[in-house]
Amino acid sequence: MDGRPVLVCTEFEDATADLVIAELNRRRVPVLRFDPGRDFPAPVVLAARIGAGGWGGRLSVGERTADLSAVRALYHRRPSPYPTGSGEQAARFAAHENRRGLGGVLGALPGCLYLSHPQAIARAEYKPAQLDAATRVGLSVPPTLITSDPMEAKAFCAAQPTIYKPLHAGAYEVEGEPAGIWAAPVEAGEVCGAVSHSAHLFQAQVPKVADVRAVVVGEQVFSARITAPPGVVDWRAEYQSLTYEPVACPDGIRGALVRFLAAFGLNFGAFDFAVTADGAWWFLECNPNGQWAWLEDAAGLPITTAIADLLENGASQHE
Repeated sequence: MDGRPVLVCTEFEDATADLVIAELNRRRVPVLRFDPGRDFPAPVVLAARIGAGGWGGRLSVGERTADLSAVRALYHRRPSPYPTGSGEQAARFAAHENRRGLGGVLGALPGCLYLSHPQAIARAEYKPAQLDAATRVGLSVPPTLITSDPMEAKAFCAAQPTIYKPLHAGAYEVEGEPAGIWAAPVEAGEVCGAVSHSAHLFQAQVPKVADVRAVVVGEQVFSARITAPPGVVDWRAEYQSLTYEPVACPDGIRGALVRFLAAFGLNFGAFDFAVTADGAWWFLECNPNGQWAWLEDAAGLPITTAIADLLENGASQHE
C-alpha cells in the first residue's frame, strides 16, 4: 500500500472516528487526525502553495506531516466549529482568516476523496432542501408545512394528526442541563402566537409500526429496523428501550438513496424512515454526518469496514 495519507477531521473525543482509524491502522494506511477548529494555528501548521496541479505543500500536526498534494481522502467526521472570533477586532479577523485559509485549502485538495465535502454537508443540513430532494428522487414524504403563521399552523394541525420537529438539532438547555428537542405530537388547540417568533416545521404523523435507519456509504446501504415501545414518537428519546434488527432495503429505495446523495455531492448519509403496517417506507430526514457506531454493534452492520474501504481506495474508484 502506498504512503498517501487519510486526513481525519474530528473533535478530540470521537469513539466513532476511533473505530475507522483503528481499521485504517490495521491496513497500514497512514492517518493524520486533527481538529481544525481547535488545533489551528497550533499544533497544526499549514504551508500551502498553489501550482498547475492544484494545492500542494504540507500540513503538520506536531511531528507528523502530510503532503497536501498526495492526500488520498479526507474524513470530515465531527470537527469543532471554527471560533467565531468574538472579542477584540484582531481576534475576529484571525478567526475568519483561519476558517477561510485552512478550511479553504482542506476543501480544495487535488485528487482527494471527501467523506463528505464540508460544503456539501452544510448544504444538505437544510431540511427544506432534503425534503425537496427526497420527493425528486421518488421517496414518499409526509405532508409538511414550514411556517411562522399561527393560523396556518392551526389549520394544518386540525387537518390530520401532526407532529412538530425542529429544523436544526442544535444544543439546547433546560435549567442549565443539556436537553434534546424531540419530534412530538401537537394539536391545533396547542398552537399559539409564539409560532410567529420563528420558522416551525409541522408534519403529518405517519401511523408507523417501526422506524428504519439506513446508513449509506458510497453506494452501499446498511439498514436496521428500530422498534420502540408503543406510543413513542421519536425513538431517539428512548435509547434504552429499543430493539434492532438488520433489514433489507427495498431496491427502489436503495436507488433513490444513492441518487439523493449524488444530488448533494455526498458520500455518506444516515437516513431515517417511518415504516407503516403495509411495509411502506416514509422519508423523515437525512443526517449527512449522522451517528452509526452504536447501530453497527446493535444490528451487526459492517459500516466501519465500508467506510475504511472508501477512504483507503480514495478518489480512484470514483474517477
